[in-house]
Amino acid sequence: MSEQPTEAFDSELEERVDRALAETTLRRAPATLESRVLQELRRRAALPWWRRSFAAWPGTVRVAFAVSCSALVAATVLVAARANMEVGSLHLSAALSGRWTQAIWGLFGVARELTGPIAAAVPPAWIYAGLAASAALYAALFGLAVAAYRTLYLKIENAGELEP
Repeated sequence: MSEQPTEAFDSELEERVDRALAETTLRRAPATLESRVLQELRRRAALPWWRRSFAAWPGTVRVAFAVSCSALVAATVLVAARANMEVGSLHLSAALSGRWTQAIWGLFGVARELTGPIAAAVPPAWIYAGLAASAALYAALFGLAVAAYRTLYLKIENAGELEP
């Protein structure tokens, strides 16, 4: 029963919109619009593949890029883990080099001793969820940066090219 008034309203709205659009006059496009559009299409088609969007890159290059980024992330994580394991040995060598470095390494040692029990108490699922949330936030930040670049920089850069 509740769908009949909605359907009647929708059809009435559709008829009104059709009448309103039928009453409007068509506007002619500027005479130079076609040439400007074709010029922009030719300019974009002439761009090399690395200046186009990521979706326009060749498939092998996209895969290689993804693999290399993944390898860099893995290498960063491994180097950070290795450095964390060697903090104790670095503490000894830093102690021999000076008082201020000894104080800094002492702070690192305290931080490691404090975070060790906390990290052991946190369930692994929480750590994975935190990493996933961090990745999602990083992707959102990257997307916002791309949108801001396309909105602000590209429109300013191309503004002079579209003028007759």
